[in-house]
Amino acid sequence: MAKNKGKKDDSSNARLVTTVAMTGGVFLLRKLLATAWTKITGKVPPTDLTDPKVTLPEALAWSIATGIVVETARFAIVRFTVRKSLPDTGAESS
Repeated sequence: MAKNKGKKDDSSNARLVTTVAMTGGVFLLRKLLATAWTKITGKVPPTDLTDPKVTLPEALAWSIATGIVVETARFAIVRFTVRKSLPDTGAESS
């Protein structure tokens, strides 16, 4: 029974680490992307879609850039954290 509880705790810890890493990583990357967008375009990123100054191409470009960066970061973070916990899990199931 103690082994099952240990596995559950390890799984919970891995999920917590993944969640914290994703939250921090995505926050940081969005800030970096906003800074890069401002330097490249000379304008702040379009966050208020009700603003008549925001054009459709600008909003689409921002959403595509954000989507690619955020989802790539989430993928990398999940893969990294899962890979770190795999050797422990694989040794126990053998």
